[in-house]
Amino acid sequence: MLSLKKKVESGRGDDGSIATAKQGPLPPRTGIVMPEFLTYRSLVAVLWQIAFAVLLAIPAHAAPTNIAAELIAKDAALPGQTVTLAIHMDPAAGWHGYWLNPGDAGLGMTLDWTLPKGAEAGQPQYPVPQTLLISGLMNHVYKGDYAVLVPLKLPDTVNEGSRLPVALDAQWLACTDEVCVPEQARLTTTINVGAPGQPDPRFDRWQAALPAPLNADAMFNLRPGTVRLGIPLPQSMALQNPHVFLGQDRVIGYAAPQGFSRTGDMLMIELQRPAAAAQSPERITGVIRLNDTGDGLSFSAASGPVPAAGTPIEPSPGMAGMESLPLLLIGALVGGLLLNIMPCVFPILSLKALSLARAGESESHARAEGLAYTAGVIAATAALGALMLALRTAGEQVGWAFQLQEPVVVAALLLLATAITANFLGLFEMTVPGFASEGSPQGAFATGLLAAFVAT
Repeated sequence: MLSLKKKVESGRGDDGSIATAKQGPLPPRTGIVMPEFLTYRSLVAVLWQIAFAVLLAIPAHAAPTNIAAELIAKDAALPGQTVTLAIHMDPAAGWHGYWLNPGDAGLGMTLDWTLPKGAEAGQPQYPVPQTLLISGLMNHVYKGDYAVLVPLKLPDTVNEGSRLPVALDAQWLACTDEVCVPEQARLTTTINVGAPGQPDPRFDRWQAALPAPLNADAMFNLRPGTVRLGIPLPQSMALQNPHVFLGQDRVIGYAAPQGFSRTGDMLMIELQRPAAAAQSPERITGVIRLNDTGDGLSFSAASGPVPAAGTPIEPSPGMAGMESLPLLLIGALVGGLLLNIMPCVFPILSLKALSLARAGESESHARAEGLAYTAGVIAATAALGALMLALRTAGEQVGWAFQLQEPVVVAALLLLATAITANFLGLFEMTVPGFASEGSPQGAFATGLLAAFVAT
């Protein structure tokens, strides 16, 4: 990019011939003097060795330290019967895991089973999640220990008295309110084939945390800007700060206020649609949290008419104080200013600082380069944001800086940062096209692209 040391390709002459730039003797170097054996070829060899070392380390599974996980069988089971498995997750203090639909940010858990021949694993059953609102983003999380229950049907052909090994490769995201770490582990357990005996007592607590199934069909209706739900619910069932979690992504705005009203034994819920990339499924599933203690109901709703709103139910106090858009914009600006004084950003700012520090720079020229640099930064972040929204629309569960969860991208950024450092040390010079020459707005735009991509 333009702030890197480089040779600029010359343009064509008036007669169409290619002009060759003549270089005079280079001024003597000052500062760091590099040994002669550190040539460009040796630098490339070192960079490739670093890349291979990083890529070879990718398959290694580091033991998770923020959310401990274990796979547990509830009891023994006879051939052809179903046994319940628990994926027990125990977050460390200050950390949390995610529901199957994580909300505005985060990632759900992915499961890859290794089962005995003929065995079948059913759908994971999650406990009722909690809401976590940070800077206007709503996440669906678990802050204490919890368990995801999975029914496993044993094969009919297995012999009584045998022991069946079960393995699970699980991946999840562990987060605090400030940082997230992707984690993974291979979990194993053994199922005894035979008459059930004494079940693990912890399963009573884990099963009680699951939402009870609603034994009636719910209805939903999509309108411009809103989703209306009608859920059959006895009038005698008390509600305290209810909240709806939908299993399908991008159907509702997660952080938007939810309106509840009742008419007899029917609960009506009005939810806001997301501002962009809204989805319109033919059927929706979800969980309604009934109170602050975590009781809930799971429901499945088909498209159909929903009764008009009835007697309103007071909204959750946590949603009433949601930040307005101006406050969010001010918070984003202040956060950006604070980010620029963090040590990890100093090398990125140096890319532009070295360019603006050139001798003889006029004020108008510096202003033009500054605007072009800003445009490059905005273009890079907008492109990353558009890619993230496109992937989420396609069904991927990704959040901001999702690319840093890919080891290949991290390895590429490591090589790029090493190459930039070597260039600053004078180990090599690179040739770039003339349109991005040093001191041009085009070059400043290119530097903005580079700085924003590396910084994010």
